Amino acid sequence: MKLYDNEISSAASRVRIALALKNVPYEKLQIGILGPDAENRQSGYLSVNPQGLVPALLTDQGSLITQSLAIIEYLDEVYPKPSLLSENAEDRAFSRSIALLIAAEIHALLPPRIRARLLGIPGFGTADVTAWNWHWILEGMNAVEALLASRKQTRFSAGDNPSVADVFLFPQAINTERAGADLAQWPHLSRIVSSLRTIPAFAENAPVAANPAAAPQPVAATV
Repeated sequence: MKLYDNEISSAASRVRIALALKNVPYEKLQIGILGPDAENRQSGYLSVNPQGLVPALLTDQGSLITQSLAIIEYLDEVYPKPSLLSENAEDRAFSRSIALLIAAEIHALLPPRIRARLLGIPGFGTADVTAWNWHWILEGMNAVEALLASRKQTRFSAGDNPSVADVFLFPQAINTERAGADLAQWPHLSRIVSSLRTIPAFAENAPVAANPAAAPQPVAATV
């Protein structure tokens, strides 16, 4: 099994976490994703994944699976222990709703290709991109917090064991914190992330900072 990966990608981090939780061996293939001439935009990788995105998983049977949620659900079916989806139908649906909120409503609006497109719009500068990013991050994280607060408190997002919701939440929370937001402003989310930090599969597979030298600017939830 081969994982086309990039260490700064929160989407790839999700799959690494799932593989680690299930103790599944795999070969990691690093794909560059930064810059207009990055490896993921070149014909070699586009012949593997026409979207040019990471992660992508090449299974032992030779099938390619793209999109982190599809990959993780595949892994959960092929390697069912530990399960990342509860036996309870409502909890399963809640886990998927959190995962999709993060993948489709937060992360999808933030990657390098979105930044590049925004900067190509006349009159749209780096400060505007920063404002754009924080608007969608904070709107999304506020929604995650409200959803978590609406349910009976459990150790993790959808129960007392990590689920697909936590696999998506953790990388997004790490990147949000790294960018300068205090997770304490979302108490339910922060409590869950604190528990996840103690699990090696999460802590050891968090996304790596794209620019470790950059000093983050503190941002409040009202931005």
